[in-house]
Amino acid sequence: MTAVKFCGLRRPEDIEYANICLPEYVGFVFAESRRRLSLAEAARLRAGLDPRIRAVGVFAGAEEGFVEEAFASGAIDLVQLHGGEGDEYVGRLKERLPCPIIRAVGVGGGMGPPPDRGRADYLLFDALAGGAMGGGGRAFDWGILAGAPGPYFLAGGLCAGNLGAAISLLGPYCVDISSGIESGGLKDLAKMRLVMGIAKRRDTR
Repeated sequence: MTAVKFCGLRRPEDIEYANICLPEYVGFVFAESRRRLSLAEAARLRAGLDPRIRAVGVFAGAEEGFVEEAFASGAIDLVQLHGGEGDEYVGRLKERLPCPIIRAVGVGGGMGPPPDRGRADYLLFDALAGGAMGGGGRAFDWGILAGAPGPYFLAGGLCAGNLGAAISLLGPYCVDISSGIESGGLKDLAKMRLVMGIAKRRDTR
């Protein structure tokens, strides 16, 4: 079955909704974003999270020491690098942190064959438009990823309206959804339940 990551949780209510839906992952954003959290805020939210759900810290161009501090604080279980960090950066973190690392790759027009994941444990493919990667609820041409080696995370404009098609076409390890489970900029329990149902009805293994 396809795993699910709800990204951009930032309120106690969001944690309550996640505990009801039980996705495999949630994401706490430490990069520049309207969803950005401090480490203290993330730790408070994590304290209320069901232990069956793994927390991912999302970073972009962060100092390595800050990423290490976030992991050491216990607020996160995995690291997601969303700022174009290279394999050397990933390698240094791998030497210091006993956790999986996800490296985001921007997908846009003119992209060649999907890259090798290098020293990262997973790649995350997200929409690239206007020089920015992710966070804007934009989808991309999924056909670009045909034949991409797995397992990988798929992000970029996913919602109840297109999630089933994306899973059927690509069979990603995990779908990463943020804007698609929001109403008025806030996480919406009904939408979260809906996408969980769609993801879990499709066996991609």
